[in-house]
Amino acid sequence: MNQSFENRFGWPEVIRVGSVTMVDVPDFRAITVEALADMIRGGTLTATEVTEAAVARIKASNDVVNAFVAVDAAGARAQAASVDARIAAGEDVGVLAGIPIGVKDLEDAVGFRTTRGAMHLADAAAAGTDSTEVARLRAAGCVVIGKTNTPEAGWIGDTFNQIFGATKNPWNLKRSPGGSSGGSSAAVAAGMVPLATGSDGGGSIRIPSGVCGMSSFKPTQGRIPAGPAPLGAADLSTVGPMAQRIRDVALALDVVVGPDANDLRSLPALDGSFRSACDAPEAPTRLLWCTSIDGSPVDDEVNEITQAAIARIRAAGVEVIETDPIMPDVMKPFLLLFYGNMVPGYRHLIGTPAFDEITPGLQTLIAGAEKRLSVDAVERARKAAQALSVRLGAAMKGFDALITPMTVGQTPTSEGQGTVNGEFTNAWVGNTAPFNVTKRPAGTTCMGFASDGMPLALQIVGHQLDDVRVVELTAWAEDHFGMDPVAPFPG
Repeated sequence: MNQSFENRFGWPEVIRVGSVTMVDVPDFRAITVEALADMIRGGTLTATEVTEAAVARIKASNDVVNAFVAVDAAGARAQAASVDARIAAGEDVGVLAGIPIGVKDLEDAVGFRTTRGAMHLADAAAAGTDSTEVARLRAAGCVVIGKTNTPEAGWIGDTFNQIFGATKNPWNLKRSPGGSSGGSSAAVAAGMVPLATGSDGGGSIRIPSGVCGMSSFKPTQGRIPAGPAPLGAADLSTVGPMAQRIRDVALALDVVVGPDANDLRSLPALDGSFRSACDAPEAPTRLLWCTSIDGSPVDDEVNEITQAAIARIRAAGVEVIETDPIMPDVMKPFLLLFYGNMVPGYRHLIGTPAFDEITPGLQTLIAGAEKRLSVDAVERARKAAQALSVRLGAAMKGFDALITPMTVGQTPTSEGQGTVNGEFTNAWVGNTAPFNVTKRPAGTTCMGFASDGMPLALQIVGHQLDDVRVVELTAWAEDHFGMDPVAPFPG
């Protein structure tokens, strides 16, 4: 381990458990999740040592970054001790042995409240069961260390709420970490934990990963079960693991994919392995390129960085064909399905003092959606989504994948709006939601940096149900661009 690299972050040089001085634990961003788990299984490190390092790093960093909203150090230590005991007994504890994780506060984890960033849920009872994803991660050896921040109900591509405040981007503490899985992206990018969970109903895994310099993947809806309780945005949302690099995401995907009786949308098991597909990723031969899926204006600098990325892809012998906006009418059904599906969870608050405690922007959107919501309106939106999916499929025929800049604008300041050519706009993330509407798998990886030093990501969108190939192409792109961005926090 590079000791000076760790010291730069103000973490303890030596971590002690009682009277025992532990060995150095590598910076979580300087080692893969896979290698870290191998070290724990092989006895070079223990799960207890790695958990103590995570606790210490959260303690040193979280007051500034505000990624975690709840931490149970004692519970994490008990889980880690159990992993160590099972390894000592010769048991197979799983491919993620001893890996500490954060769980997004839209998802249940035993012993933690699921507040969803909402004031009316601030005193909710602790969850008595894990979500299916968390249960599967735990069964593979993960140690659940705490809950990560989210905007209320995951409503926006930033991360702040009335209970816990704003999460900051480890690349620049004045900037947003994206959302709605911004607590998870910030926790991983700041090196607090090597793995976390997210969910994506309009870009909420891809956006925070992209603006925090991480590779990511949004699976086809149902590929990872969301049971036992639906996570909202039922027509759009999917859960998924988040890590610094796509091969570590793939490793976790192999653990969490597969059908579950509690989720009627869950898909059958896949043949093959996400992680194995990344061993020697096959390059694409033909890619479709669209700068703006819905025709939203694109920031000049974002376009310039994307053009440079396209040139590098073409230099590798890949044919890249540009197309006009494919879905200029996609946002209307998205907005109704996204915010309309929130209305049932908030209708009982309308007209009560609790409604005034909802995050102000979300208040307005829920009130507007409640007036427009009807059975017919939802049916029209679902039919529009189906038609858009057919249109996208026709456009992508004959191509390995579709590529776009992940965002059309620049990263916002915390609790602010993104910008396109200096103009503030909520449409800075316009390229992500279309693939929730059409349910396409989509990956992202860093393709370069804006002049202000913030990462910019390329999005890779696959054919319907072609999840493994998208992860493989994301690994190819990650390798091809040769970037392994590490946030400079605290600078």
